[in-house]
Amino acid sequence: MIHKKIAVIGIPGKWSTEVLADRLEEKTGFRLVISMADVHADLSTNSLYAQGVNLCQLDGIIVKKISQTYNPNTLDRIELLRLAEKNGVRVFSKPDTIIRMIDRLGCTMTLRNGDIPMPATRISEDIDYALQTVHDFGAAVFKPLYSTKARGMCVIESNQSDDQILNQITEFKRDNPMMYIQEKVELAGQDYGMVFLGGDYMGTYARISQNDSWNTTINSGGKYAPHTPSQSTIELASKAQALFGMDFTTVDVADTKDGPIIFEVSAFGGFKGAKEGIGIDAANLYADYALKELSQ
Repeated sequence: MIHKKIAVIGIPGKWSTEVLADRLEEKTGFRLVISMADVHADLSTNSLYAQGVNLCQLDGIIVKKISQTYNPNTLDRIELLRLAEKNGVRVFSKPDTIIRMIDRLGCTMTLRNGDIPMPATRISEDIDYALQTVHDFGAAVFKPLYSTKARGMCVIESNQSDDQILNQITEFKRDNPMMYIQEKVELAGQDYGMVFLGGDYMGTYARISQNDSWNTTINSGGKYAPHTPSQSTIELASKAQALFGMDFTTVDVADTKDGPIIFEVSAFGGFKGAKEGIGIDAANLYADYALKELSQ
C-alpha cells in the first residue's frame, strides 16, 4: 500500500466520483470525497478547508467533477484549487488547464487555433446574424457556452418562416447573450469518445442513438458500444487533446463525408463510457497514474 493522501473533487454519491475514491482507498488506505460547495478558502493563512481537512496539506487532488452543471460559477470553484496547487499539492488536471475548457468558446478557440477540424462554427450576440447563419447552415445547433451532455442545446432549422426562426433565436438568447452556433452535422446515428490518460490513447467507445434524437448523448437515450477508429482518427484526437495537457480526458469525435471532426475535448472525461463501451476501468488506471506521478 502506498501512503499518499489524495482527495477526489466530485459529486458525492455519483458513481464516477465514488468509484474513483474506492480505487484510491484500495491503493492508499485514504478516502476523501469533496463537493466544491463545501470548500472554503482563507488566503491570509493559505488554507483551503473541506470536512475539517486542509486540502493544502494533501499529496494530491483529482478533480472528477467540479459541479453538476456548468456555469460561470464553476470557474470560480476551479480558481480556489489554485491555492492548493500553490502550496505544492498536485492537482489532476491542472486548474489553469480546466479553466480553458469549461467555457465552450475557450475550448473551441484553442482547437481552431490548433488547426483541428470542427463543424462550421459562428459566434455572435447579433440576432440578425444568427438568423442569417440558420439560413446559411440549413440546420444550426445553438449551444450554451457552459453545458454538458447537450443540456440547453437546440436545433433551429431554416425550413420555417423568419418570424418562427427569430422567436426561437430570441428564446435561446434570453439565457445565452453570446450565441455559439454550429452547423448541424449528420452523424449517421453515432459519434465517439476517445479516451486519453496522461496523453496516451487508451481506447474508443461509440455513443449510438436509439431513437430519432438529433444527438447521441446518454441523456437522450444513446447507448455505449466498442469502436475501433482508424489510425488517422486516433492521431487527430491525440493532436487535439495535446493542446490542453489534461491528465485524463475524452475527445468527442464524429465521422463525416469529409473526414473526422472534433466536437470538443472534455474537461474531465467519462468513466462510464470507458467501462460500458470498451471494458476499461478508467478509475483504476487514473488512480495508478496519479500515484505514479506523485512518486516521481
